Amino acid sequence: MSKAKLGKKLSDFTLPATGGETFRLSEQRGKKLVLYFYPKDSTPGCTREGQDFRDAAEDFAAAGALIFGISRDSMRRHENFKAKQEFNFELLSDEDEVACRLFDVIKLKKLYGREYMGIERSTFLVDAAGVLCHEWRKVKIAGHVAEVLEACREIEEVNAS
Repeated sequence: MSKAKLGKKLSDFTLPATGGETFRLSEQRGKKLVLYFYPKDSTPGCTREGQDFRDAAEDFAAAGALIFGISRDSMRRHENFKAKQEFNFELLSDEDEVACRLFDVIKLKKLYGREYMGIERSTFLVDAAGVLCHEWRKVKIAGHVAEVLEACREIEEVNAS
């Protein structure tokens, strides 16, 4: 599987999703996708980011985009996190790092002097044809969701022209 590159069609992948669903990228053609990768369920930053996407979900839907959160957490943790935060979008479990490797989000991180490999907070916008059209890496949470929403709306305007 090749790495995701801007302007290129993405390789297909399949991940388990909350609600007993299975996410297959190939089945999402015709829809814009916001795929946001986050380090860990129920941590302060990841909770805030998820809440921001939750609160803007109707605006994303109006722009023709579906939201999916992705981390390496188990489905059980995802189901609990989604229920507690009342997320109105699905979370995808990538315990085997299939999508993480495709999008190259596993990076060396440091916390309290300890080094480890973890997910670098990143968001990717995929157009209705399955082409990666925008990416945000090393995301800072404040204002991020508004920026992603604006990019979704711009794709709609370009496609409508």
